[in-house]
Amino acid sequence: MTDVDKALARLGLSLPEVVKPLAAYQPAVRSGDYVYTSGQLPMVDGSLVATGKVGAEVDPEQGYDLARICALNALAAVASIAPLDQVVRIVKVVGFVASAPGFTGQPKVLNGASELLGEVFGEAGTHARSAVGVAELPLGAPVEVELIAELAPSAKTVLV
Repeated sequence: MTDVDKALARLGLSLPEVVKPLAAYQPAVRSGDYVYTSGQLPMVDGSLVATGKVGAEVDPEQGYDLARICALNALAAVASIAPLDQVVRIVKVVGFVASAPGFTGQPKVLNGASELLGEVFGEAGTHARSAVGVAELPLGAPVEVELIAELAPSAKTVLV
């Protein structure tokens, strides 16, 4: 069992199946030693967990939990390219929060994703981040997260 597997187990989590693309894109692509994920929604077992705007239909605490789900889905997308024990750093996270008018708590919502990555990867999970409030997200999702992960130079691509 890898350190990442142990961290996920300690958190009571396991990697989900990679969320199937909703349009013409790949869940993740590799370029050199980096894996770039597409935006990941809070999908569980193929279904969106919640819809609505944070600060209206969705409270910020629920948004935080949804951001964690998005980050876990992003890790599954990375794992479809290379084993997670080959991740040497989470470089960047970009999070989008469908926000009710006047809602300005996007950074706290996106802490759900950032803190999960720190719990899984430790110092290597510390990253740069943007937290962006938007009017709408695909399928009416409240939160969307994408990330960039750096892999060890010797990491091999997994073909599926």
